Amino acid sequence: MSELTLTRAVRMPDPFRIERFLSNPKLGPRLLFFSGGSALNGVSQQLKRFTHNSIHLVTPFDSGGSSQGLRLAFNMPAIGDLRSRLMALADETVLGHPDVFRLFTHRYARTADKVDLAGELDAMISGTHPLVEAIEQPMRTLIQNQLGTFRTACPKSFDLRGASIGNLILAGGYLNQNQQLEPIIFLVSKLVGVQGTVRAVADDNLHLGAELANGETVIGQHLLTGKEHAPLISPIKDFFLNQGLKVKNRAEAVFPDRNRSLVQSADLICYAPGSFYTSLVANLLPRGVGQAVASRTVPKVYVPSLGPDPETGELTLPDKVHTLLTYLLRDAGSSCPVHKLLNFVIVDESVPEEEVQEIRARGISILRLNLVSRTSAPYYDPVPLCEALVSLT
Repeated sequence: MSELTLTRAVRMPDPFRIERFLSNPKLGPRLLFFSGGSALNGVSQQLKRFTHNSIHLVTPFDSGGSSQGLRLAFNMPAIGDLRSRLMALADETVLGHPDVFRLFTHRYARTADKVDLAGELDAMISGTHPLVEAIEQPMRTLIQNQLGTFRTACPKSFDLRGASIGNLILAGGYLNQNQQLEPIIFLVSKLVGVQGTVRAVADDNLHLGAELANGETVIGQHLLTGKEHAPLISPIKDFFLNQGLKVKNRAEAVFPDRNRSLVQSADLICYAPGSFYTSLVANLLPRGVGQAVASRTVPKVYVPSLGPDPETGELTLPDKVHTLLTYLLRDAGSSCPVHKLLNFVIVDESVPEEEVQEIRARGISILRLNLVSRTSAPYYDPVPLCEALVSLT
């Protein structure tokens, strides 16, 4: 059997493709995103207009925010970013389940009394809380069961203040399903009518670590982003997965077969905007990601973040492209051609010409597009970015 590679001319943006997908998003393209955090949520909400078939592989290695308490209490992967993406892709029309959506996006008040919050949780479990009472059966009972499991297993020291109800439901489902994320993510996807596919990039309960140029080692996503703690004082020299938060103990995650199948079904692969290391490179660390990407002959696009990113310091755009390829090549093999891993980089018109030329010298095409509007500046406007991505499929 012989293999053919076909090429076509692309108009950017392509009004024909855009109109076709807008008219029938159920038949839209399978855009696959390696991402994490909230940076892609605005894009995801707009993407539902173009396709209900997007695929989101999300990092479960977060160790900050509302995920931190759950990880410490139950020794589990991070679920906050997964819940956030599920909600961004949820069907918010009358055909969806708006009552379930309201519950999943509800947070307990940060200033509330702990006893009052425990009572509120008990009311949800019993079904007498207004947010739960409004949900139809059998979905209501499913949700009560997950919350009940969470409540039973929850340490007395667990602080409910500021907790996301969606995270508590996911945690209860994780415990209910023999400490597996996949079944509860699937269930929640059905409960809120997710218009796409959301999966953890790996099942492993690991943390992020970095060796800095000054020789220091930092363990934990919350210490790397420059958001919850002060930014790193030295550039990241090496980025890795770690067993636990306390000492350096490198570990390996595996890219599950189900995610390999998703890559093989993709019409386009996007390295999405977000915190460069903890949201993007983190997704490329599991064994098998680079090989899976290299084996699929579809457009592969890097959309670098706009605005400040404390994780990257003085890295230029060519530096970021080089780093991205470095981690992909670790798995794909050093002899893997660049074109099998990355074909396009979308850049803003303000990027210096010398940086553009440096990227082109690696055989990567540059797409100079105006994707920042007056209302979105300094970040991408989700609509033209979605139009650009669907035009490439």
